[in-house]
Amino acid sequence: MYETKEKLVIKNATFITSAARSEQFITPDKPMIAVCGKSNVGKSSFINMLANRKKLAKTSSEPGRTRLVNYFDFGPFILADLPGYGFARVSKSEKIKWAKTLDSFFKDKEKISHVFMLVDSRHDPTADDVQMMEFLHYHTLPFTVVLTKSDKLSRMKIKEHTKAIAADLYLGEKNLIATSSQTGYGKDEILAKIAHVIEMDNQVQEDLDDENAEDIEE
Repeated sequence: MYETKEKLVIKNATFITSAARSEQFITPDKPMIAVCGKSNVGKSSFINMLANRKKLAKTSSEPGRTRLVNYFDFGPFILADLPGYGFARVSKSEKIKWAKTLDSFFKDKEKISHVFMLVDSRHDPTADDVQMMEFLHYHTLPFTVVLTKSDKLSRMKIKEHTKAIAADLYLGEKNLIATSSQTGYGKDEILAKIAHVIEMDNQVQEDLDDENAEDIEE
């Protein structure tokens, strides 16, 4: 668990806006955390779990419905829900469009404090998951792999799958957090991680402010 000064409590998360093009992306005045993952991995359910609300992010029985970047105000931070990738029944042109949206979003990485990359805990990472992780590495974006739907596994299987998925992605097991939107499993660990990210982000901002103040004095 991450050490933080205070436990993060989400009181009133709200929807801000949706963006279809890069010129519509928002510039946050507080830390922004992005959530990405394969279509139908459970992004909306994960967001609703963090928000303590059932319908903040709309879930759909039809994968591949999220085609926009959806922004939510979580109080201490902004959450950006990114279009799901890797849905087979989507046209090639639509996949290209989604890829461009993701690429444009991640290019402005100074706005992004952290990325939660969601992977289904029950299965091996897909080629799309591996490509997404390599993309995050390439852009040197800090990220955590969140394993979803772990309520479908026993505690022993969660440990086994976490170890196997970590090995598949060439990551240490501490870089993965198993969760379940149905039971709330892993939620406290996710909130602790977010609190840690916010503290680090605020510290960096304070250091920059101090440097700017010194420059002005000189």
